Amino acid sequence: MGIAQTETPKEEVLVFTKTVGYRHTAIEKGGSTLKDLGKAHGFEVVQTEDAGNFVDEVLKEYQLVIFLSTTEDVLNPAQERAFERYIQSGGSFMGIHAASDTEYDWEWYGRLVGGYFESHPNDPNVRQADVVVVQTNHPSTKHLKTKRWTRMDEWYNYKNLNPTVQVLLNLDEKSYEGGTNGDHHPIAWYHEYDGGRAFYTGGGHTEASFDEPLFQQHLLGGILWCLGR
Repeated sequence: MGIAQTETPKEEVLVFTKTVGYRHTAIEKGGSTLKDLGKAHGFEVVQTEDAGNFVDEVLKEYQLVIFLSTTEDVLNPAQERAFERYIQSGGSFMGIHAASDTEYDWEWYGRLVGGYFESHPNDPNVRQADVVVVQTNHPSTKHLKTKRWTRMDEWYNYKNLNPTVQVLLNLDEKSYEGGTNGDHHPIAWYHEYDGGRAFYTGGGHTEASFDEPLFQQHLLGGILWCLGR
């Protein structure tokens, strides 16, 4: 008899979409896009609004936790400590768009994400801008064939930027009106933090952004890096 073949277990990804403040209409579209990426690339996506999942016995089942446009104070102190232990034990975090508009009183989280939302342009809040590709060898950017990526989104300005992150994409504030960070205006980055991995992208305000092939590949590359592939 031949040796039975066993399938490699799929990585488990938890997509957390709880909002206390502003709720982005693109959350459901983003969640379905992440699920489609998982089906196509061999990882399982579970989407939840329930902060009760932030306990040790649940978090240990996931190789990656994604905060998809969460806003404001989404975890209580016990849940925060559980998430810290998760990262410290080698777990991974990915933040999309308003993940930086979350947990302003939790300094550890601010350093994990890499910065906090401060403002964005208005009237209109969604506008075209040029994104400069700073690193071309990361899974989330190596598909970008030019040094400039021109796209529509809501472009955040940031405060409390963590200087230890590795910047992947930088906004060219000369290409649009409303930027306040100056020449150093990162819009996507990654780093290793407190025992785990963290990736953040500022894109994803609109439903249309999740239909962009280049943005989908950017998200997928961030996920694969977080999973250690």
